[in-house]
Amino acid sequence: MCGIAGILSLSDRAVRLEEVRAMCDAMVHRGPDDQGLYVGSGIGLGMRRLSIIDLHTGHQPVENEDGTVRVVFNGEIYNFESLRKSLQAQGHQFRTDTDTEVIVHLYERYEEACVERLRGMFVFALWDERRRKLMIARDRLGKKPLFYTIAKDRLIFGSELKALLQIPDVERRFDWSSVTHYLSTLCTPLDRSILEGVHKLPPAHVMTATPWRGIKIKQYWDLRFDPDYTKSEDYFVERLRDLLEESVKLRMISDVPLGAFLSGGVDSSSVVAMMARNSSRPVKTFSIGFKERDFNELDYAREVSQHFGTEHEELVVEPNVLEMIDDLAWYLDEPFGDPSAIPTYMVSKLASGSVKVVLSGDGGDELFAGYDRYLVERRERRYRMLPAPIRKTAGLVGRIMPEGMKGRNFLQHLGYDGVERYLDANVLFKRPQLERLLKAEALSTVRNFDPMRTRRQLMQAEKSHWLSALQYADTKLYLPNDILTKVDRMSMAHSIEARVPLLDHKLVEFAATIPPELKLRGNTTKYIFKRAMEGIVPDQVLYRPKRGFAIPLSQWFRGRMNNFVRDLLLDCTSRQRGIFNPEYIERLVVMNDRGRNLDFELWTLITFELWCRKFMDRQQSESAWRASVG
Repeated sequence: MCGIAGILSLSDRAVRLEEVRAMCDAMVHRGPDDQGLYVGSGIGLGMRRLSIIDLHTGHQPVENEDGTVRVVFNGEIYNFESLRKSLQAQGHQFRTDTDTEVIVHLYERYEEACVERLRGMFVFALWDERRRKLMIARDRLGKKPLFYTIAKDRLIFGSELKALLQIPDVERRFDWSSVTHYLSTLCTPLDRSILEGVHKLPPAHVMTATPWRGIKIKQYWDLRFDPDYTKSEDYFVERLRDLLEESVKLRMISDVPLGAFLSGGVDSSSVVAMMARNSSRPVKTFSIGFKERDFNELDYAREVSQHFGTEHEELVVEPNVLEMIDDLAWYLDEPFGDPSAIPTYMVSKLASGSVKVVLSGDGGDELFAGYDRYLVERRERRYRMLPAPIRKTAGLVGRIMPEGMKGRNFLQHLGYDGVERYLDANVLFKRPQLERLLKAEALSTVRNFDPMRTRRQLMQAEKSHWLSALQYADTKLYLPNDILTKVDRMSMAHSIEARVPLLDHKLVEFAATIPPELKLRGNTTKYIFKRAMEGIVPDQVLYRPKRGFAIPLSQWFRGRMNNFVRDLLLDCTSRQRGIFNPEYIERLVVMNDRGRNLDFELWTLITFELWCRKFMDRQQSESAWRASVG
């Protein structure tokens, strides 16, 4: 696991070693064990390494036999041993035992198509000296990040946004459509960042760049939900169990200590179960809980730990996040509105004291229909039976009711139909709220921007079944934008590698062939996955009510953190920024104080403001200092 960075000149402008080193220095937490730098004519590559496999000879950049192909790599290739044997049989010579070296020889053989043979999580940048071509690739599901921009005829890229900001040519201006997307969905868009001109390489895409042809980006993989009704339920149960065990075994390959995050839910418990079946020693597990009883799941995690005989560590998180909140803003790299980043940060910190690799259970809800919102959508599809005039009238009445009035949101929601109804239920700040939240100048820049456009298009593109349409959109957007971003940033903050067995692409492709009727049956979510785990994971774990990774933020905001919320969001610094209407923010704080849970709304504004102070205000103060001295 590493952080990578680099610069490609698209003209005759040079690349300096100091620039690449500065980019890598901003990501030491991603790779505290080693640093590798290469600068040639018009190209610079750098990496920070977290040593996991081949601890002694895996220094990067890794080269081919004659030094004409070099690669820096962030991630793990789980099928590297079989690929290595195949390439050696074809005459390729290996100098190391690292999985990274497989990439350069695969490229020699297949060029850009090499990514289709990789099984793992990855972002890599490969420089082909003969062709003067840079290739950058991101894994299929988006487990590893890649930011890039073009500034003054140079392509600048890195694993984190802060790495790009070490180059003075990269300007710090808001992308206002990304700001709106963030306020609506908790995250910035899949292919853009919070800063204008800085982009993300989308999952399952390859970028190629040369000085004379510029940049080209193409998709190399997509997920298609194609239910196979010719197979029996028992077939899916057996095949799913086999694929999960294989995926877990592949991700247990490591030359350093390894463990697992354990919430006590179905997904993490299933991963731990498979680890225990394939380990000669007790699995190390790590859990986070809260003093607030309604949010605490430590009893469930202990039950699973005892069943599988794990070496278990746990931590109770108290409302003292003020001590780490600046760190969160730094490591998250962009504004991030999902407050579950807090317990993810804390469980990663806990695990880092014992291991360098953890397995997590993320991905199961998207693949096997585990979210409660899928149950809600199935129930609300009955609204179609109401005549359209009645629904439209209800929506109109809801829109003219005062904000916060009981029944207002329900009536508004009833006025929508189909895709629009589902989207309405899954937006944070809706358009009327944005018009109250944003000041006129900020609002004018995004008045015609629709943050739900991409999700709407994805849902409409999947024709096979309404549930498959929701899963497809969540797998393409929510999973990489929120879940995997959170896991990557918070684990890397503590220099540990998080592996996600449920998101092995072979398992993902198989899950897409399972009929939706076997995923959501009655009120049982993830029906087929639970069936596959019967006899392996205790039934009382599989079939207890689902609880998300929630934290008692609303309660904290009413208690110990109340002054902090007001001081941060309503002080002079925030007001002078001129983005939000302080009167509306004051209203949100008051409504939360009175018992309405607005933790997501407030946390989204808090992390935005913290990010601005960490990354935007610092730049302004640096510019003022430079002007004052010369």
